[in-house]
Amino acid sequence: MRLCRGWNSRLRVLGLERSAVHEVTSVGAIFPPGRPKEKTVPSGGSAVHEVTSVGASYVGRFAPSPTGPLHAGSLVAALASWLDARAWNLGRGGRWLVRMEDLDTRRCVPGAAGAILRQLQACGLLPDEPPVFQSRRTALYQGALDRLVASGLVYPCGCSRKDIEAELARLGQVRARHAEQVYPGTCRQGLRGKPALAWRFCTDTGATNKRAIEAADAALHWVDRRLGQQQQDVAAVVGDFVVLRADGPFAYQLAVVVDDAAQHVTHVVRGEDLADNTARQILLQRALASPLPQYLHTPLVLAANGEKLSKQNGAAAIDTRQALHALNTAAAALGLPRRAGGVGDALASWVTAWRRIYNPVL
Repeated sequence: MRLCRGWNSRLRVLGLERSAVHEVTSVGAIFPPGRPKEKTVPSGGSAVHEVTSVGASYVGRFAPSPTGPLHAGSLVAALASWLDARAWNLGRGGRWLVRMEDLDTRRCVPGAAGAILRQLQACGLLPDEPPVFQSRRTALYQGALDRLVASGLVYPCGCSRKDIEAELARLGQVRARHAEQVYPGTCRQGLRGKPALAWRFCTDTGATNKRAIEAADAALHWVDRRLGQQQQDVAAVVGDFVVLRADGPFAYQLAVVVDDAAQHVTHVVRGEDLADNTARQILLQRALASPLPQYLHTPLVLAANGEKLSKQNGAAAIDTRQALHALNTAAAALGLPRRAGGVGDALASWVTAWRRIYNPVL
């Protein structure tokens, strides 16, 4: 695979076309960092760069997309990640952050970010720092992409979806329902006169800097704290994946890896629907020499039709007027006992229960 050094100007043009989402003008006013007022629960609350503090050994995050308010499924992920942070170090706690994944501004709903922050606040899930917004961090993603270009680990792609589908059909490959569309590597050796539409990470071990992606063409193994041993052959299951999209935004895979490294995230707790992204993110972490966090993927909340509950299939927003009821529903999905009383008392009880289940010796 050739090095793609000559494309830096094209990258900068594509990468800086994103506009920020400004509906939350004062995050601190809506969502001050802290703990539930009702009862003090275990927490770290350490400063951002205080490496000697208790919380510095654990940084977790909740990273919703502001395409609508929180629903029952997304509250499960929020509660789980909050509990995992607070249960750290025998319940003395680590840091918990909130990050809005709003790079695809066309999908973002005006006011949704603020609504999510207010819902979290009503549920007592308060972060230790003001939330960050991906749409305001494009310079970080651009810098990472420049490094991948310089290392020869990414290449420009001129294929449309129809081009990819046509090539896969020619090769006799049929995509299974819900499966990834495996990129056939059409542009790996060059654009052949086509304009660059996107940029892809090369999973071919023949690429420059082979050491950085040495496991890409074989099953990559990792351990999920809930699901156990996991593996994925990224080259076979996904193929060369997008890091800068044809329609402009930096891809989720790149942005989340860059943000987790920049925010010193040590533990990722998120829904099981995101588990199959882990291998791609590990490859990018290796390529960018970023630390690898630990992963825990939570059970999914399913809709009546058996599909994952989501905004796309009409999931209702949680009713924060009955915050404890919403939290009890989320806790049940995580295998935690139902609690009565106040929100703070319930959260404190669940921190203890979570520690027994997921990090009894930490």
